[in-house]
Amino acid sequence: MALIDEYDFDLLKNEAESLVIREMEQQLNAGHEDICRCNECIVDIAAISLNTVKPLYRFSLLGTLYASQAMTEQAYADSVKKAVENAIKKVKHNPAHD
Repeated sequence: MALIDEYDFDLLKNEAESLVIREMEQQLNAGHEDICRCNECIVDIAAISLNTVKPLYRFSLLGTLYASQAMTEQAYADSVKKAVENAIKKVKHNPAHD
């Protein structure tokens, strides 16, 4: 039997996703009126950003505490901010559609 059938992987969560989405919202609301806001472009920005930052996966209470601690570190926040900035530029200049 496959592992996916035996275990609940839905409990596995990457906390970096919420940080990236929050940072995207801040940056897009603070400017970048000229970038396409279709679903494809916005999700591309999130994917490119998440492929750049260190993941913060959690499963248990201990994992939640670890992720919370890492999320408050300035170096991690700076890396998220920079990843989103770069992803916005990349998608702006090379959208996935015509």
